[in-house]
Amino acid sequence: MGRAGGFWEDRIFTMLGIVGPLIAYICIGLSIHLSPSFSWHTNALSDLGHAQRSTVAPIFNSGLLISGFLTALYSAKSLIKHARYTSISLMFSALMLQAVAAFDEIYGQIHSIVSVLFFISAGISCIIYSIERKLISAALAFVVGLLAWVLWWAGVYSAGVAVPEIISALAVTSCLIYSALKIMQATQKD
Repeated sequence: MGRAGGFWEDRIFTMLGIVGPLIAYICIGLSIHLSPSFSWHTNALSDLGHAQRSTVAPIFNSGLLISGFLTALYSAKSLIKHARYTSISLMFSALMLQAVAAFDEIYGQIHSIVSVLFFISAGISCIIYSIERKLISAALAFVVGLLAWVLWWAGVYSAGVAVPEIISALAVTSCLIYSALKIMQATQKD
């Protein structure tokens, strides 16, 4: 019973690497759908989480908090056995995702700092994963995320900051979900 119970426990923690990000995207999508004032041309995603100005703040912020928590659990209980340094970096990134929700835009500079730390640490996690597991796809995820920001800052495309935010988040998430799928695949062989 102990071995089978351990297998299912490992499997559940590994699934959190997929479920965690999906919860964030479901809550972000629902928040956008329910917020008639949101615009990809003018807004940041965090505008949806502003506790005083957004009617969807509880949905948006809860999604980020839950996603960060589940991703941190995945990192601490599953990913750490397969990519130790990536796991440590991703745990910090998950904590910063939670901080983005906890310190919404009402907190001004604090919100800006934790948002920047989230995006930087998430990108760094992809680089570390690329090195640790020798994966070009993880490096490519970092490059896609970085390019979204560089091209936006350079004015190559005109949009609200939500656009580079979502592009870079999707790139990083692809790396995260890929890691969980690879772990599942490896544990099926054991």
